[in-house]
Amino acid sequence: MNSTAGTTGRLLWAGLRALLVLTVVTGVLYPLAITGIAQGLFPGKANGSEIKEHGEVVGSSLIGQRYDLPPKKGEDTPRPDLRFFQPRPSNGLGTNSVNTRYKLILSGATNRSGDNEELIGWVREAKADVVRDNSVPGHPVRPADVPADAVTSSGSGLDPDISPEYAALQARRVAERNDLPLSEVRTLIDAHTSDRTLGFAGEPRVNVLELNTALRQAAQH
Repeated sequence: MNSTAGTTGRLLWAGLRALLVLTVVTGVLYPLAITGIAQGLFPGKANGSEIKEHGEVVGSSLIGQRYDLPPKKGEDTPRPDLRFFQPRPSNGLGTNSVNTRYKLILSGATNRSGDNEELIGWVREAKADVVRDNSVPGHPVRPADVPADAVTSSGSGLDPDISPEYAALQARRVAERNDLPLSEVRTLIDAHTSDRTLGFAGEPRVNVLELNTALRQAAQH
């Protein structure tokens, strides 16, 4: 009996030591090492790809956010602030009651088929809004001019980018609302347009947060 108890004790102590060693290595040392490497080599990405304006964090370049006016009393859906470039629609898995800068808090697609009546209704309503909001005197927007990303949400619902075509469609309205030359707004779009990753993956894209941050700075000068 004493021999059996001693063996059991030794096994328990060996198991406890293994647990402690693995906890220190995988739960403390490894995370600290990876964090240190990330902070040393990629500090911006390691800290969430933050975008700052006047020293204050205004968001992440990885997560889309909306630019809306403060909702009026009794208004369920706030109106877009047309001084700024607008992102893609943010329909998805759930509504956001915490971060009011964006509709979603759950990442995911709507999972509706292309012939779903609700999805078709969303697209038609979004297209009508894009046409109305971006038509300026002498330059009406035709429904055929509206790109797909202007009326559909992304697979995650949190896409921070829009297509160069959608940014260009908004340029005249943004220039007029901010009293800026159209050429200056188009230059801002070009400066914040990223090409395909590695030259072949994905599509050219414009980060809305980065573009609007630069737009605010241009409008203040």
